[in-house]
Amino acid sequence: MSDMDETIGSTPGSEHDMLTLQIQDLKAQILDYKLKNELLEKELLQLRKENAQLKRVPLFVAAVVDVLENGEVYLRQQGNNQEYVTTVSEKLYRTLKPGMKVAVNNTLSIVKTIGNIYDARVRVMELDEQPSVTFEQVGGLKEEIEEVREAVEYPLTKPEIYERVGVEPPKGILLYGPPGTGKTLIAKAVARQSQARFIRMSGSELVHKYIGEGAQLVRELFILARERAPAIVFIDEIDAIGSMRTNDGTSGSAEVQRTLMQLLAEMDGFGNRGNVRIMAATNRIDMLDPALLRPGRFDRIIQVPLPDAGARLEILKIHTAKMSLAGSVDLSELSELTENTTGAELQAICREAGMMAIRRDAEAIEREDFLVAIKKVKREAAAPDSRMYL
Repeated sequence: MSDMDETIGSTPGSEHDMLTLQIQDLKAQILDYKLKNELLEKELLQLRKENAQLKRVPLFVAAVVDVLENGEVYLRQQGNNQEYVTTVSEKLYRTLKPGMKVAVNNTLSIVKTIGNIYDARVRVMELDEQPSVTFEQVGGLKEEIEEVREAVEYPLTKPEIYERVGVEPPKGILLYGPPGTGKTLIAKAVARQSQARFIRMSGSELVHKYIGEGAQLVRELFILARERAPAIVFIDEIDAIGSMRTNDGTSGSAEVQRTLMQLLAEMDGFGNRGNVRIMAATNRIDMLDPALLRPGRFDRIIQVPLPDAGARLEILKIHTAKMSLAGSVDLSELSELTENTTGAELQAICREAGMMAIRRDAEAIEREDFLVAIKKVKREAAAPDSRMYL
């Protein structure tokens, strides 16, 4: 009898435990279903957004030609060059300026402003960081550097001097001379010293296949420079687009001339260029178009010659400053032995001499290493014909 009582007494407890376990299991299932439901709701929300995007009417890009009175705006749609006048709200009207790009709907009403959109090729021309080159790294060329600084750096860093004297600073400078004499190096040093945005491009980057593409890049380049002002625009190898205009009848030549004419208009057109200085470099000044060389576009044309003995000594000191030189090395002697060499060739000589010492696993660079390097570099690089630079 007692055993039966114990069995009956334990039954309610067992059922309670089973029910507790079932409840816990159901709660876990509910939690699991809630998580699944949240995931499905997120997926549904994403699908609704995608569906709304697919149903959305596309917007078209237009440029503001002029802001008229009474809340009206004169627009030109890009692509088909269709022009029209539309009205905008007072709030949007106050933010619009000529040249700004806007998004319009099918009714040609402005939906929002999108600012200026630049070609990716133009954006990569702007250097995010200042060049690391300083004037101390440019050997010789004291007079040339001072002329460049007067035309480019001082108008940006000391504009009050020009205002006090009442002199308008030069609009642009052109550096010409043999390859490797330091033209690009000077441009980098000026950009660093003036703390201006440095926008560098090569003339060959403006030569394109399709009609108007090169001119469009030039236009966007100068718009970018004006927005980033104070800025320095440096055009390397400008002879690629600035050569003398000829009438050979080819479409390629005509496109290069269109690009050149756009460059001429940007350099000395009716538009205000703002606080933007222009520098250019070339190895073939004899090929440039006279319209490019006239005052008002390039007010200063500076020759960067081959370094003389004193300049060669300075360049050698710069490039050997961190090198371990033996007592037999006389830089004055080396400067005399390297006549008619450019700064780039002198740098190559120092590098080759160092490689000779490394090959021998030496502690320092000997005089013989420099002599062998001079023979090697001068044999590989023939003396430039300087007649075209005179």
